[in-house]
Amino acid sequence: MRTRYAAPALLAVAALALTGCVDNSTPSSGSTSTSTVSKDSAAAALLPDAIKKAGVITVGVDATYPPNESKDANGNAVGWDIDLFNAVAQKLGVKATYVIAGFDTIIPNITGGKYDVGVSSFTDNVEREKQVDFVNYYSAGILWAAPKGKSVDPDNACGLKVAVETGTTEETDEIPAKSKACTTAGKPAIQILKFDGQDQATNAVVLGQADAMSADSPITEYAIAKSNGKLEVAGKTFEVAPYGIAVNKGSKLTDAVQKAMQSLVDDGTYKKILDKWGVADGALSSITVNAASKG
Repeated sequence: MRTRYAAPALLAVAALALTGCVDNSTPSSGSTSTSTVSKDSAAAALLPDAIKKAGVITVGVDATYPPNESKDANGNAVGWDIDLFNAVAQKLGVKATYVIAGFDTIIPNITGGKYDVGVSSFTDNVEREKQVDFVNYYSAGILWAAPKGKSVDPDNACGLKVAVETGTTEETDEIPAKSKACTTAGKPAIQILKFDGQDQATNAVVLGQADAMSADSPITEYAIAKSNGKLEVAGKTFEVAPYGIAVNKGSKLTDAVQKAMQSLVDDGTYKKILDKWGVADGALSSITVNAASKG
């Protein structure tokens, strides 16, 4: 998971006064209806036969990353990522069925055949491309947050405790690289505090268990906006990279999803969804595949 800018003010999420925790749940009213999205027959024709026959695409999602992916009051997946893929499914003439799962279990379940795709703010990188293909649909960056009034520099964080979600690029790549630079320079390592969900990582900072958190920038901006003044930005957005929908390596589904998403861009639906959620700064005009290895 990794991205870019602005949390939507539409979402009613409160910091819990007694505990200081941040409740990052998202109401179902945030989702955009895809009932007006018309089927793209050319894209639908590219679907694997098994999906055409079933009429369903099974989607793995870690619903702990608002505003991208989270759960509504009924436990259903919602968010701008969900709205986008619902629209993709409409273009393909099938239904998207979401299976909520831990982030680091999604790619193994795609390669194992349990899920058809993963829609969970995946950063497309070369290492992940060894396992799955990515349909790139958004431009993303990393942004840190710290407790209000606490000065934290992401480029000089040696010895600090930094909260991250397990399996994210922040946990696997960004913070380990920063920590290694610290120890190489003879300074104390960064202590990485790993959590199963982003909401837990955010709360660790709010409760003073961590000095900072690192996440995709819309997630960080959202957490700050919903923290009742307890969090603030630390540094600037950096390491911009593409988000990708994960699909099994070599599957015909990759071309179908790519063509469907490009159709959404071309007819304006894509931009409409991003505008509603306040995240249009990361919008793309061209939907590509495996940008990390081709860029």
